[in-house]
Amino acid sequence: MAQFEYTKEMIYTEFKEATVKDEKSKKPSYKHRVAMLKDMIALKRSNPQVLENVDINFDNLLTAWSQPNPKDYFYFKVFGKTFSEKQLEDEITDMSAYEESDKNAKTLEEQVEAMA
Repeated sequence: MAQFEYTKEMIYTEFKEATVKDEKSKKPSYKHRVAMLKDMIALKRSNPQVLENVDINFDNLLTAWSQPNPKDYFYFKVFGKTFSEKQLEDEITDMSAYEESDKNAKTLEEQVEAMA
């Protein structure tokens, strides 16, 4: 008898459905995504063979999505900065490239070309 097994695609689909439900809320909400991840953790404990071929760390995802701001949590784990700090850093890096090219431009036309 064939046994049911989850695939990553099936889990991604369920997560997208939970995201849609969360986005219907007027305030930022992650409760449906958190509930889905808790269900997956419980399923993995009770029936590990169902998720045997899925290499997703549900515990880490649950930790992230349980935070007040999951995006900041993800960025802090990867870059050591919050999302807004990383965005600001990227903007400063982008602007310094323009400033460097502007220093070499002599005429107004060269400055405009350097900005493009």
